[in-house]
Amino acid sequence: MLYIYYMKNNIFRLSLLAVFLCFSALAGAQITVVRVDGSSIYLDTSSAAKAPYKGQSFKVIVSTEKLTNPQTGKDLGDIYHYSPVGKITEVQPLYAVGEMANPAGIAVGQQALLEESADPAPAAAPQPQALQIPGEVRKKIIYAPIAQEIISVTEADVSAPGAQNLVTLSSDRQVTVWSRGENNTLKEVFSYFLPSSAQPITISAVPVKKGNAQIFVTVYTPARKKVSAFVLENKNGSLEKTAELPFFVKEQGCGAEKTVWAQTPFVSEEYPGNARQVVYEDGKFKASKKSFATLRNWLTGVARYGVEKEGADNLIYTSSTGTLRMVLQNGKRTESKDLFASSPNRVKYKQEILEFYPSVQVFGPQGDATIAAVENDAKIGLLAQMFGQYQNGKIHFLTYENGQLTVQDTTPLDGVVYDTACSQRAVLAAEVLPNGNSRIVEIFK
Repeated sequence: MLYIYYMKNNIFRLSLLAVFLCFSALAGAQITVVRVDGSSIYLDTSSAAKAPYKGQSFKVIVSTEKLTNPQTGKDLGDIYHYSPVGKITEVQPLYAVGEMANPAGIAVGQQALLEESADPAPAAAPQPQALQIPGEVRKKIIYAPIAQEIISVTEADVSAPGAQNLVTLSSDRQVTVWSRGENNTLKEVFSYFLPSSAQPITISAVPVKKGNAQIFVTVYTPARKKVSAFVLENKNGSLEKTAELPFFVKEQGCGAEKTVWAQTPFVSEEYPGNARQVVYEDGKFKASKKSFATLRNWLTGVARYGVEKEGADNLIYTSSTGTLRMVLQNGKRTESKDLFASSPNRVKYKQEILEFYPSVQVFGPQGDATIAAVENDAKIGLLAQMFGQYQNGKIHFLTYENGQLTVQDTTPLDGVVYDTACSQRAVLAAEVLPNGNSRIVEIFK
């Protein structure tokens, strides 16, 4: 849509403002686009006359041109070409984030206009049942807060067949098995504390042998400079450690189709080796000969699926530059645009920092699959070399179209996400809130 401001004629300016009174005047806006990330538009609002609010409408000036009287040559001002209307979804002290369905033509440095409203609508009170934020496509369930900083979560039948327990790993080394209660509450079934010498990294739960699922907890032991995985099993209603594997272990896939894979870190432990499937043979867990190459990526940031077409067996992984990449059948690679998959879970090994990206989940029919990937926002836009500080996360849902991975919809979260998992019905994430507590979120497929 085209809006025209005659900047040098006060009468025209006042009349146009009366017609378009819902938008602020250009001279008073002083709002600049500072980042474009898929459908998310980051706006510098530090000089705005009024603070923006969630749900407020905005437009971006994508181009301008001079308007001149052809007979007299008089300069009548500028013509402004605007983007479609977007909505503010997040407000911070010096910037705001807006969502726009079609952000084509929007670039860093362009100016934006906020809708004027004397009485912004109050935010809806949170509800205990399944929630859906306006503008989101996917429904989600948010469970009651847990007094733990959860860095990894999964789902499996641990306490009993068909239990569909939620299984969590906290930063203070606590493994907890939960059952779902009424009003989206979680009830602790049993828990296990890892030794104080072990730094937790990620958790998986898969029935490698018959019976209830086994829990695989990957840890790093600084004193021994060693990555390994503890195997926990339900023994008569309590968790017991039954084995320790000299591997980095992580699950792949969704629901009943999940499998668990192991990696042997290189000698320097800066890069992991290829993945081999974990099996139970001759009374012990071990890595089988069935394997796939991860291109020196940790299993937490890798997935394999027929995204291009059925049987394609594409490798999807998080690159060191922060984009999501996929290896095509012809050996070439495609990647997402402006998607930063940040990594809050890091381990210091000697002088190196090992980054464990949040897991990539893939589901749906082969050839028409959906990829779920995490983005965490840095608090000040920059990350320290060692351990970055983050303020909240998002789950982006991408598809492969026209040779590129494209964001189709996004679910914003209130906390930082360390890792995700995939159940039969949903993508699982644990959002770590600013107060240190966590909430498990199920985002339905």
